[in-house]
Amino acid sequence: MLAGKTAIVTGAGAGLGRAEALALASAGAFVVLNDTADTVHDVASAIEADGGRAVAVTGDIGAWETGQSLVDACLRETGQLDIVVNNAGVLRDRMIFSMSAEEWDLVLRVHLRGHFIMTRLATALWRSLSKETGGPVYGRLINTSSEAFLLGSPGQPNYAAAKAGITALTVATARACARYGVRANAICPRARTAMTASLMGSGPDDGPDPLDPAYVAPLVVYLASPAAAGINGEVFVVHGGVCAVMNPPSVRSVFRSSAADGMWSVDAVSSALAPLAEASDGMAPGFACEDTLPLAESTIGFD
Repeated sequence: MLAGKTAIVTGAGAGLGRAEALALASAGAFVVLNDTADTVHDVASAIEADGGRAVAVTGDIGAWETGQSLVDACLRETGQLDIVVNNAGVLRDRMIFSMSAEEWDLVLRVHLRGHFIMTRLATALWRSLSKETGGPVYGRLINTSSEAFLLGSPGQPNYAAAKAGITALTVATARACARYGVRANAICPRARTAMTASLMGSGPDDGPDPLDPAYVAPLVVYLASPAAAGINGEVFVVHGGVCAVMNPPSVRSVFRSSAADGMWSVDAVSSALAPLAEASDGMAPGFACEDTLPLAESTIGFD
């Protein structure tokens, strides 16, 4: 499916990134792996031992130099870059009133800045190539968002904000670069990894684990493939047995001024929004997409 393609996977030393890298390599791609941990070299060795091709580049994905090193490795090894899977991330969970500036900055740096750097470098390369050839090229971006951006995870304001930014970056990239042949999509995976261990706990003692990262990897391979040429700017929720495509945000209610010139007064706003205020005591946030929550129930034990 991906024979002759070259892919970058960030955060590939463990968890989701490792599963995605193994799956891409198994599908035939040459994979350039990145992580800050030395375990990324073990993943590259495992791919090569299985007959695949991979190289590892350690470094902070929030640093421009690391991103450039990954692109350079692709061009040096195969002369091309076709696929970028942005997966690297960290957690520094804290309530907003307790969060330090350092905890905020680190999470935004690794998640959002890391996604930006790789997206910026890859799309510039693909746009330049498209202009040289006079037509669309092959470019696939798979970004890693989270349902935290939909639900406003209260103990993860930094993570939720970063994931919301990644979703917006994905859609903006899809719109800006479609003409060059680039397809950009985002996944919101549910997976049991070291990063989510405190939240999800350990897997079942018997039978398959529906939150095994391996269940996410096939969607990533598909989105990286030629078969997904018609899919662009989509956001998926994915875990064992489920792949859901999210709708764009919708408008719940519209309020209009009764003034001839359309100008609102404070009293008019108060009158118009009174039903909205009366429907809630302010304890339940109004903008939260809880539609994704029941999706997990359908995969627990694969019932």
